[in-house]
Amino acid sequence: MDILNLIGRTAPLFAADVRAHDDRLREVVRGSRFLVIGGAGSIGQAVTREIFKRGPRTLHVVDISENNMVELVRDVRSTLGYIAGDFSTFAIDCGSREFEQLMRQAGGYDYVFNLSALKHVRSEKDPFTLMRLIDVNIFNTLKTLGMARETGAGRYFCVSTDKAANPVNMMGASKRIMEMFLMRESETMPVSMARFANVAFSDGSLLHGFNQRFAKRQPISAPSDVRRYFLTPAESGELCLMSGLLGDNRDIFFPKLSEELDLITFSDIAVRYLAALGYEAVPCASEDEARDRAAELIPRRRWPCYFFASDTTGEKDFEEFFTAGEALDMDRFTNIGVIPSRLAYDDRVLDRFIDEIGALRAAGSWEKAPIVDLFNDMLPEFAHKETGRYLDSRM
Repeated sequence: MDILNLIGRTAPLFAADVRAHDDRLREVVRGSRFLVIGGAGSIGQAVTREIFKRGPRTLHVVDISENNMVELVRDVRSTLGYIAGDFSTFAIDCGSREFEQLMRQAGGYDYVFNLSALKHVRSEKDPFTLMRLIDVNIFNTLKTLGMARETGAGRYFCVSTDKAANPVNMMGASKRIMEMFLMRESETMPVSMARFANVAFSDGSLLHGFNQRFAKRQPISAPSDVRRYFLTPAESGELCLMSGLLGDNRDIFFPKLSEELDLITFSDIAVRYLAALGYEAVPCASEDEARDRAAELIPRRRWPCYFFASDTTGEKDFEEFFTAGEALDMDRFTNIGVIPSRLAYDDRVLDRFIDEIGALRAAGSWEKAPIVDLFNDMLPEFAHKETGRYLDSRM
């Protein structure tokens, strides 16, 4: 399936930038040792492929998903084959003792790429998942960066999100707080990041859900009023690689907005997706109608769809990659913008966050409200959008 056509584009977004800098990228990769954390996720796999095809000395990949790791290896072997360097995968948690031992015994890495994240807005629906989001997006980042520094790494890259710019949900706010912590860490370890849009058909995304619904002959459901920018999986890997290898300390890379990158609704993509598979989208008035008509419509190459106005917690009406107060470098690349970030941080505020999360964890029972209050204290610009409805209540 032509992903570019589905997301309303005709050409890869970063092709000119990759061509212009590929000699330098290949030179750096060939002489370096890499660790990719969260390498079996959709973005992690894309980053792994970008590094692998340029022939690194060492490429180690860590992820807790054993099954996705197996598929990553099969995919690489079936398309790119083999390299002279060491390519190894480890099905371990980056917050575990096993990870610590790997870092100490592997001989050191030149570049550490952290693609591990809880990325869904739905992760804020309860205090238990929310605490894990904080652990993965903030504290594991600090731990893995500390291990990278301790073992002599030269550069640490961490994925952020467009939702960190003027956040309205806890996931985006957690990444904004992570950026603040990384500003402090950048005083002793070179750090770069990337904020980017939705990655089309990434694991767990709504578009990935289209594939699942089609395979299971189930109705497709999508918001009609939520407009998003999309990157292909390959483009997500290219953006991360460019930031990790070519970015200066504290740089945050993001896709430039242009005629080549435009907003598109999920419902529009659903209609294009079904048309590409030879089916006509049939709008239904409710989830019940869409479910009830599936057996009738699908054999006639017509697919029941429920398109609705979004009302879920933390759903941002539009996407943005930077805030009004951030300086921008729009001249360094053709289709990549750079925030040469000097995001202010206060040691006392960051340390208090660590202490208060620790106190909340030690409490006899957990509630969401104190965590939201702490995020509001950390981020005065945080405009949390709470509606009382979550994506788990949608088809």
